This record gives sequence, structure tokens and C-alpha cells, in this order.
Amino acid sequence: MDDFTKKQQIVILVLVFLITLSLGFKYVILNKKTVEDIVQNTVGNVVETEDNSELDDIEDIEDIEDSIIMVHISGQVYFPGVYELVNGDRVDDAVKLAGGLTKDADLDRINLAKKLVDEEKIYIPKTGENILETNDVNYITTSNISVNDGKININTCSKSELVSLPGIGDVIADRIIEYRATNPFRTIEDILNVSGIGEKKYEGIKELITVK
Repeated sequence: MDDFTKKQQIVILVLVFLITLSLGFKYVILNKKTVEDIVQNTVGNVVETEDNSELDDIEDIEDIEDSIIMVHISGQVYFPGVYELVNGDRVDDAVKLAGGLTKDADLDRINLAKKLVDEEKIYIPKTGENILETNDVNYITTSNISVNDGKININTCSKSELVSLPGIGDVIADRIIEYRATNPFRTIEDILNVSGIGEKKYEGIKELITVK
């Protein structure tokens, strides 16, 4: 550096220092950004994983709750009461939980293969019992194909049997059950007194129902 004056040497050193400082600053900034990106991605993945896990847990709980039904069984079983079953279970499953049928149970008037619905009441009649005189007249579970030429007794059938009728949904089925609790149907035409059942709907079900 003998060929350069002292002033030139100082200028060169300053330039070298500034270039080195600039390169070092860019390196630090790039590394800082990379570290921030890594941290953000990691945290984001963790949060997303936790959120997905929580959603999965909630969905699992909802699925379990939806599959559980409560059924009341009484009459000719050893342990009448309310039992917890799973959606899709049948009358036979409820009977088993209630200790089984007594020797007086009338098997010809119940359908053990019938699927259960939530909040349903099952009444197992005694052989020879007049079901229209029992307090459980509105909740007796009988076979859809009964001694009444396959017709559904609107005084004694379950909600699921009512829903099986054309044009009868959950809301109207509930209205029928509520109505007959205080006003047992004397004739099939009485069902016209239930809100939501007009002449057209009645024409579609009159050949499928009975009150006897």
C-alpha cells in the first residue's frame, strides 16, 4: 500500500468496512427472517393441530350423544324402568335390559324386532289383558302387522309407527300422541281433529289405520 497516499488508504479502509458491514447486516436480516418464518410455521402447525384435535373430540362427543336413546319399558318385564340404549337397538334389546319377559307376557301382541326411538315407551301386555283399559294405552308397542288386517291402531301405536304412515312426520306424530292422551280416538275420522291433518292427508292414511 506504499503506492497509495495516507488519505487514499483511509478511504479504501472505510469502503471495505462499509461493504463488510452491509454484507453482515443483510446476513443477519435474512437469518432473522428465516428464524421467524420457522417459528411462525411451527406455532401455526401446533395451533392448527390442536384446533383439529379439539374439533375431532367435539365431533366424537356429538356422535356418541346422537347415538344414545332413552326408552321406558313397563308391563310384563321383571325390572320396568328407563333404560339407555343405542340408536338402532330393538324392542328385544330393551326387554333384555329389563330382565326379560314374565311368563304372563303376550308375545303375540308385541314386535320384538321393532327398532326403538328416543323417548319411546314400551308396554308389554299380559295375555288376555284389555289394553284399552290400561293407563299405558298411548304407549303400547305392538307389531306393525297386527290382527287388524295389518292396520296401525292410532290409539296404541308408537311414534315410529305413526311416522311410517304416508305424510305423517315427527311433528304431526307428536300432535297425534298428545291429542289421544286426553281424547282417545273413537273413529278413524277423529284424526281429522289433529292440527295438520286435512282431508287430503286423511285420504292417504285412512285405509292404513284403525282404532280397534
